[in-house]
Formats: sequence, C-alpha cells, structure tokens
Amino acid sequence: MSKFIDEVIIQLKAGDGGPGAISFRHEKFAEFGGPDGGDGGKGGDLYLISDLAVQTLDKYIPLKIYKSNNGVHGGARNSSGANGEDLYLKVPVGTQVIDESSDEIIHDFTKENESYCVVKGGRGGKGNAFFKSSTHQTPRFAQPGEEGEIRKVRLSLKLLADVGIVGLPNAGKSTLLSKITHAHPKIAGYAFTTLIPNLGVVTREDERRYTIADIPGIIEGASKGHGLGLSFLKHIERVKGIIYLFDGASVDIEDEYKMLQTELKSYNKALLKKPSIIVLNKIDVWNDDKFTKELVKRYSKLGEVIPISAQEEINLDKLLNSIDELLIKKVNVKPKKPRAKKKK
Repeated sequence: MSKFIDEVIIQLKAGDGGPGAISFRHEKFAEFGGPDGGDGGKGGDLYLISDLAVQTLDKYIPLKIYKSNNGVHGGARNSSGANGEDLYLKVPVGTQVIDESSDEIIHDFTKENESYCVVKGGRGGKGNAFFKSSTHQTPRFAQPGEEGEIRKVRLSLKLLADVGIVGLPNAGKSTLLSKITHAHPKIAGYAFTTLIPNLGVVTREDERRYTIADIPGIIEGASKGHGLGLSFLKHIERVKGIIYLFDGASVDIEDEYKMLQTELKSYNKALLKKPSIIVLNKIDVWNDDKFTKELVKRYSKLGEVIPISAQEEINLDKLLNSIDELLIKKVNVKPKKPRAKKKK
C-alpha cells in the first residue's frame, strides 16, 4: 500500500535544444557545394497532469531531477533534428505547485486531466545553412541549442472534498466514512488510528456523487503543531461543508465543539463560515430514544444536530439527507438529472 505523502520538493528540468549542424553539399556534379546544415530540434517540455487515480505524492523522490528529452542535432542536407519528447508527470487532483525560490503558487490543480507546463524546452540551434548570405557564402558555424528551463518546485497536496469530517480521536470518523462511502480506512479502538486523511465517495439515488474526507483527529493545540492536526488541517481548507462528529457519550460535547472551532479558526478563520452539521455518534451504547432526544435538544443551540450510530448504521440515511441539504441548498451544488430511460 502506498505511503501517504502530501508534500515533496523536486527539481524539474526541460530538455535542451539540439545544436544546429555544420555541413556542406558534396555532390558529384556540383562544383561548389553550399552549406546545408539543418537546425537542431527543440527540447522537450515538462508537464504536470492531474489524475484522480493518483492520491498521494509518494512516488516522487525529494530533490530528484525529473528531466524531459533533449532535442536532436541538426543534420546534413538541411535535415532538422527531431524535437525532444515531452515528459508528463501525474499528480493528485488538489495538488498545488509552488516555486521553491519565491514561495509563489504557480498552479493549482482543481480538476481532473488538467495539464500545466512547468518548464519549457530550449530552442534548437540554427544550422549553418541559415546563415548563408550574398556576402557570406560558406558560413562555417552554427548555433548551439538553448538550455531547457530548470525549476525547483514544492508539490503540496490539499484534498479536494465536498465535506470534511472533523472530531476528536475515537469519535468514529473512519467508521462513519466506511459506512456511507466506498472507502476502506484502517479502523481500530485506540487514539490516532487515522494517521492519514481518507477520502470516500457517496453515490446518491439521483446519481449525484460527492466526496467526503475523514480528517485525522484534532486535539487542543493542533493549529500550533500539537498532535497530528497541523499536518492535516490543510486538507479541510477546500471543503464546502463540515461535519463535527462527537462521541455522544462524552460529557463535554459543548466544550469539545468550542475547542474544534478554536483550532479551525486559528488555522484559517474562513473555515467557521462554512455550513456545518453536528453529529452525535454511538447512540447504540445507551439505546434509549428518550435520552437521545434530550441530548439533541441540549445541543441544538450549537446548530443542526443529527444522532447516529455509525457502527450499527442507525440514522445514516437521515444524515445523508442532511448532507444533501447542506450541499444543495447552502452551497448551490446542483444534483445531476436522472438519466432518461430508453424507450423500447
């Protein structure tokens, strides 16, 4: 299984242009052979291209130089050299390309199959035929090819999810994700089981699909680097809505909610403006409808509250309906129209 790597620094080098040729015609019936050196080929460009099948940057070796091909030398008889082959490197959707020297974001991959030329190949050199003139009949020189561009970049992945699930360790985020999507995150009964963000896809009856990300457990001080939160808080920046997930048996849900909001605000205050749902998990532990209703009433001042049991799959349809409302009504994500049935 691939290791989840969401940031790496690499060097990209475009191909050098091929040098022009120095050549003269040597034909049996030509008393004076003129210059016929062809131009060199252009160096290959280097592109990054986004691919949904790629979910991590683990295949890139830090500081390795990834290089496209050089252009080919020009030849005799005015033959131009072939252009160097372009190189395409695949990255996950959501990858930002940052110039390491200026810290400038030079491209942000937000769609699938999006390509971006990071470095351009050098031009091929002109052969000596190019320099022939009425005053210079036999030029004995040609141009060298230009060097291809080289650039050190930082690839930084920020997951592109519609909804992010945040909560303390052991709130049940991974279990919930596995029950409502096709994701298969690692699940166990101890803190910080989730060491990487997990992404799953929800498919609804009207064929609408949206993605949900399980963000590793956030603890107090996460925005300052405590625990695991700082490494993964960036993966919630792009979401359209947030699910705050709590262990319903906790006695301090209101304090936990305030702490989570404080950490999100400290990282990026815009996160608090995103529409959200409060979910109380593990209601199967007490199996008492009356007590569940009391909890919902108690915390309703914080926002919309949905009681569920992810493990026992209780109220998951209700939660998904609320997520539908969150996405469609509050952030204007229109559902796809059902396909028309073919007439027989």
